[in-house]
Amino acid sequence: MMSIKPFYLNFLCCLFLIMPFVSVCQGLPDSTKTKKHILIFPVIARSIETDWSFGTAGSFTFHVSKKDTTTRTSNIQSIVLYSLKKQFISAINGAEYFKNEKYILNEQLSYSSFPDKFWGLGKNSPDSSVESYDYHQYYIYLHLLRHLGNNFFVGSLFEFQSVYNVDYKKGGLFDQQNIVGRNGYHVSGLGLSFTYDDRNDAFAPDKGTFAQIYFNHFSPLFGSDYSYTNLVLDFRKYFRVGKDVFAMQAYSFSNLGNDVPIRSLATFGGYNSMRGYYDGRYRDKQQLVFQAEYRMPVYKRIGAVVFAGTGDVGHTPTDFTLGDLKYSYGAGLRFRLSKNEKLNLRLDYGIGQNNNHGLYFQLGEAF
Repeated sequence: MMSIKPFYLNFLCCLFLIMPFVSVCQGLPDSTKTKKHILIFPVIARSIETDWSFGTAGSFTFHVSKKDTTTRTSNIQSIVLYSLKKQFISAINGAEYFKNEKYILNEQLSYSSFPDKFWGLGKNSPDSSVESYDYHQYYIYLHLLRHLGNNFFVGSLFEFQSVYNVDYKKGGLFDQQNIVGRNGYHVSGLGLSFTYDDRNDAFAPDKGTFAQIYFNHFSPLFGSDYSYTNLVLDFRKYFRVGKDVFAMQAYSFSNLGNDVPIRSLATFGGYNSMRGYYDGRYRDKQQLVFQAEYRMPVYKRIGAVVFAGTGDVGHTPTDFTLGDLKYSYGAGLRFRLSKNEKLNLRLDYGIGQNNNHGLYFQLGEAF
């Protein structure tokens, strides 16, 4: 996962330049959905994980089949980013919808060299325990779904991580808590997914349901250094309220197994979940999050949102209690990059407990 990150004099600001270098439109007239759009723009940002950062982002929206106007729009996003904290990120994320949505391919490819923070494991890790560490990582995620009919899909997954050059404080939290993978590792896993998806848009749906369960098993049989299993439940629902949209999500991430390496643990916070918390502020084997967002058009391509969420991490499923759940809330602005597609540039400000807060600048909605 990638987020763009702390505060300056207790105020977090974000400056971004959206000046398209290239805007290429090819295909049929404006009234059709088969048009291709390429946007490339410079980015200057400040957020709670990166300090000031600079780079280039791009988005390519298209239809795989020019004659298919009912299939949702495919999208590939890319970003190259370097921060004043000497963090480097390059990533490609995509979702391709093939003819009649018989197949859907989701992918994420990334390389990162990332000075990061670690507060220790568990939902009660204190603010004062924070330690810095560095790592390099290659990451590959591929998810191919096959349409079974009536909006049901079955899928297969592949995930690969290579984490190396891990630099941490010797004798500190990594050693005291015997963190798996602190000396570097690589893992690879295969899995299956089952999905129901009748959302009406790939980028910013205003009606429909998305429900997915998947597991991904990492094993030495696949070349992995560790053996464990990820189990994920993701439920999203979208309602129209006049011209507005109410969206909600319930998300559960569980690790089954004893040897789960550091970058595969459940992380709390970030630009898509519990906005306002540093991504990884709380980290453990399990995560549970509920969040909702109300989206409103303001003027032409400009929109606004308010959002709130609650959740926590735990070592086992029994660690979750209502009294201990953490919360976050906030608001944001949206700018639609294309008249024909609902791909939004979003700017969100989130507030959590214990002086956690942050500003996020991203492409696409949080969920």
